[in-house]
Amino acid sequence: MMKKKLIPCLYMQNRKAVKGFKDPTAFADGDLLRLCGEYNHSGADMLLVFDLSGTDEEHEEAVHELIRVCSVSELPVACGGRVRRLEDVKKILYAGCQTAVLNFSRPDNVSLAEEAARRFGKEKLWASCFSPREVEDNRDVLESHVSAVLCPSALAEKAAELVHLPLILLDDSGLPDAAELLSPEWAAGLTGRWVSDPATDLAMLKKKCLGRGLEMDVFESAISWSEFKVGSDGLVPVIVQDYRTDEVLMLAYMNEEAFLATLETGLMTYWSRSRSELWVKGLTSGHFQYVKSLEIDCDQDTLLAKVSQVGAACHTGNRSCFYRNLVKKEYDDTNPLRVMQSVYDVIADRKVHPREGSYTNYLFDKGIDKILKKCGEECTEMVIAAKNPDKEEIKYEISDFLYHMMVLMVETGVTWEEITRELSRR
Repeated sequence: MMKKKLIPCLYMQNRKAVKGFKDPTAFADGDLLRLCGEYNHSGADMLLVFDLSGTDEEHEEAVHELIRVCSVSELPVACGGRVRRLEDVKKILYAGCQTAVLNFSRPDNVSLAEEAARRFGKEKLWASCFSPREVEDNRDVLESHVSAVLCPSALAEKAAELVHLPLILLDDSGLPDAAELLSPEWAAGLTGRWVSDPATDLAMLKKKCLGRGLEMDVFESAISWSEFKVGSDGLVPVIVQDYRTDEVLMLAYMNEEAFLATLETGLMTYWSRSRSELWVKGLTSGHFQYVKSLEIDCDQDTLLAKVSQVGAACHTGNRSCFYRNLVKKEYDDTNPLRVMQSVYDVIADRKVHPREGSYTNYLFDKGIDKILKKCGEECTEMVIAAKNPDKEEIKYEISDFLYHMMVLMVETGVTWEEITRELSRR
């Protein structure tokens, strides 16, 4: 049985979240990126965005905003609206979206589906259908070239008779019985005004669905607390890491109550040994820790938590509690990401604080054309080195190329986080 998804939907126009064109009573106008950030930890499973641009110029601006949405969202993003040609599908996916939505009320989108599926894969495509005729007339195209159909909940039962595809139900009825709507096997997800309202408690909604026997994406431990090897005080230590960087943030302790509360809420909850009470990290400071994963060590007596950290983990205001060095011996840090980020940071600092005689500042002063010329030259030298059986020369030329590439990244405002996110998405 597939896990059912709760999918907030946002309509985007002029870089803002606007009231839905299908529903003039939708919750409110708002800051698009702020709303995306709120959905990250609301219990939502995915984010659906519709571009309501009226002109090509507005559409280009919307694509740039979509890139920012995908950088802010920790959820997979699907996007539709103003898709006219294959290039539009490409822009949506290259912006960082997991899925592009083709509107099958437009004949050009129906004919586009086969080409887009061949280029990007049907798993990257949904179709939106708002009438039985759109489903019936396009059954073969739907089943061959898209992975799911977005349709009004009132149409879902008829659509399920016509095509054997997962259905994402759009319901703007106000207070729907989500569990009832999601009960059929073909109902893969629910979106619409109520799911999208930031005031809706999606975590509680999931709990109700679980109570009806539906499979939902919630935190469930692979083993029970009784299998943990706890200390004489009933506690296990928890090492906490940033899920993006693996930076160690802090060490705390959990008892069974704290562990179960963490699973239920998705918020890291500990047992305070000094106060002898439960402690939700961030409840006072606002520096919450949202669970990404929990792992247990080989002896089953220590937990490793990977979290999305809001603000500082340490009560001193430092990002990590481990900020004071006691003993250190010089060594080469060859962690690839840290090295690349360190070099990038030096290059970025040179741009803000120029140094006389700096080659990096020479490149910035000469501008983008000079930087591009050097990237081309270094790329050519790397290719030539690869034709020779000298590993040392290849390493040297690749390093040269990577340095000039990072100068280009800083010049154009591209970060390593954006690059690694894009690579991970692919």
